[in-house]
Order: sequence, then C-alpha cells, then structure tokens
Amino acid sequence: MSESSTKILVVDDEATITDFVGFALQKEGYAADIVKSGEDAIAMAAQNDYDLFILDIMLPGMDGYELCRRLRTNTDSPVLFLSARDTELDKVVGLEIGGDDYLVKPFGVRELIARVRALLRRGSGAVGNVSSVITVNGITLDEEAHTASGENGEIGLTPREFELLASLMKNAGKVVCREDLLRDAWGWEYLTETKTVDTHIKRLRDKISAAGYDPSLVETVRGYGYRFKA
Repeated sequence: MSESSTKILVVDDEATITDFVGFALQKEGYAADIVKSGEDAIAMAAQNDYDLFILDIMLPGMDGYELCRRLRTNTDSPVLFLSARDTELDKVVGLEIGGDDYLVKPFGVRELIARVRALLRRGSGAVGNVSSVITVNGITLDEEAHTASGENGEIGLTPREFELLASLMKNAGKVVCREDLLRDAWGWEYLTETKTVDTHIKRLRDKISAAGYDPSLVETVRGYGYRFKA
C-alpha cells in the first residue's frame, strides 16, 4: 500500500487539532478526510474504505468510544484514539472496546506519524515496508524505538530533542524553518513560541557533542532556521 493511496479519517471537533493532524498527514502523503462528529464519521465510513481512523474521545453527541464500537461492526481498520485524558483506565477502556492505540494530547508530529505508520503496517499485515530508520552522517535514528545512535553509542535525548532531530534528519541538506520545527516537535499548542526552538537546538547540540559526535552537524541558517548536514 503506497502512502498516496492510504485513506485516513480524522474525527475531532477542535479546529486546532484537525488543522495540525490534517497538515501532518498530508505532508507525509496520506489522504485525510476530516469530520467533527461521530454521526458524520459513520456516514463517511459508509461511503469510503478507510485504512485508519483517528478519533477524539470527547466528541459532541456520540463520543469516541461509542463511535469505535459502531465502526467495529463494519471494519477492522486500525483505530487511534486521541485524548487529553491520560489515566490508565481511559487507555484500557479505549483498547478493550476495539481501539488499537492511544495518543495523549498534546503530542508532536513525529510521535503521531510513527504511531500512524505502525498501525498501518499492522493493518496491512506488512512488516517493514515503510522504514522508520534514518541514517545520516553516521547517526542512525529509529523513529519507532525513539533512539538515536551510531559508532559512539546511543545519544540520550528527551522526547522534544528526539523529535527535533528527527525533523532535521528527515530533511537532511534542506533548511527547516523554526515554525516547521515547532509544528513537528511540539505540535499545535506551541506554534507561536519560536525562540524555544533555539534553546532546544543548543541542548540537542550539547547532547550530540557529549556523545562524541560533531555538534556542527546541526547548522544554523541565520534568519530562517536550521539544517542537518547531508
């Protein structure tokens, strides 16, 4: 299954979430439909064959749990829940009623895309047809394992640092602006605070250097953003 032929239905009534998720999916080449209610989702699912459903739990009217139950009567496509609720009970309920994964808001785009890819591979029965491993300039980054390593061993990174590195390495040789780095690493709720990128890039370079790698691999492009050397 190619990414361009993969259809995903996103169900959420918050425009900030649907704008962020829709942009992230389309940037990766997926076809994404967006609706705001469970009722609309049922109608769309009756007309289209979706490869993945991304459902908010707190929906108006029919909630995400009930929507998942109804979808499960007609489809085996994976279901990824989105929710601001992160208790163990919430996660257990979501998985027991037929959900396949549970992502707590707020989240970064790298984590979202890694979950989406993993679910799509499981749903298609394919293993390894979409690589989550990137190697550039001696550093290997595994998006699903959330590890960065090379000849000198592993680089210990926080989730934000990892997502920044992933965004830069996936665009190696190209300049990535601060706004795109914010969207990739922090998600929808931090899109205006561009100065925080500079602070985290400094920490990322320090971690790269402490692990024995060249910190200049992450270059500053003045007035625009950053670039990972190809």
